[in-house]
Amino acid sequence: MESLQREFLDYLQFNRNVSPHTLRAYASDLEQFLDFARRKIGREPEPGDLDHRLIRSFLADLYGQGRARASSARTLAAIRSFCRYLRREGVLQDNPAALVSAPRPERRMPAHLDIPDMNVLLAAPDARTPLGRRDRAILELLYASGLRLSELVGLDLDDVNLGGRLVRVRGKGGRQRIVPFHRRAGEVIRNYLPVRHRLSAAAPEAPDRGRDPLFVNYRGGRLSGRSVDRLVRRYVALTSTRLGISPHALRHSFATHLLERGADLRSIQELLGHARVSTTQRYTHVDAARITSLYRKTHPRA
Repeated sequence: MESLQREFLDYLQFNRNVSPHTLRAYASDLEQFLDFARRKIGREPEPGDLDHRLIRSFLADLYGQGRARASSARTLAAIRSFCRYLRREGVLQDNPAALVSAPRPERRMPAHLDIPDMNVLLAAPDARTPLGRRDRAILELLYASGLRLSELVGLDLDDVNLGGRLVRVRGKGGRQRIVPFHRRAGEVIRNYLPVRHRLSAAAPEAPDRGRDPLFVNYRGGRLSGRSVDRLVRRYVALTSTRLGISPHALRHSFATHLLERGADLRSIQELLGHARVSTTQRYTHVDAARITSLYRKTHPRA
């Protein structure tokens, strides 16, 4: 099974061209499943041991550990994909994971800031300091274009078109998209660029594999996702009492505010880079919650 698992991961990497993050997640999920199978069976599992009862027992074990439904559903997707690969290779006659239903996802309202709180957050960095200009550019671009954290830190200098106010983004699965940003964000980025050039010119670090990162640290190297996460949370702590506001919450705020102002789901889907519109539909629940709250406050008999 370990040999088949390695072959499957190689197939995902070289044939399916999945992202490194997805590859790590699938490897971890399958390792957990096979560890459970060893404990359940009492020996090294063989392909013939993989049946729907074993998979259901594994999901029940995850539920007992308090695993979130979304995480369990992702794990089941990894097992399904693995069994589908084994069937294609002739190792299995059918896919036992196809007989197992995925956990129903929880309906959670994505954490986000309202517009007044967002305006306060965007004004928090001190633009009189070099790193304050950088931080303001980061916050503005996250909210202006709804970028994922990994997309933001992966931006290079030539990905940004200040004249056209467009940014080229490398999203999940290597997919690229062009996302607009507004005039204010363009001005803030333009004010940051002299700081960026000074930091990069003085950088003792080796070049980033020939690439020219847009957002850099004080040593001139590419800013990491962990650093951006820390700085966003620091500014949120200074300006808001809301909990759970991360860089991804700025992406949620971007989508929620567009929806509140009348943007259609298909357009928001394209801007966010979602492969399926069903992923974007979660923001309709946020808007529905706002409308329900407004109704309860204003209707005389509510």
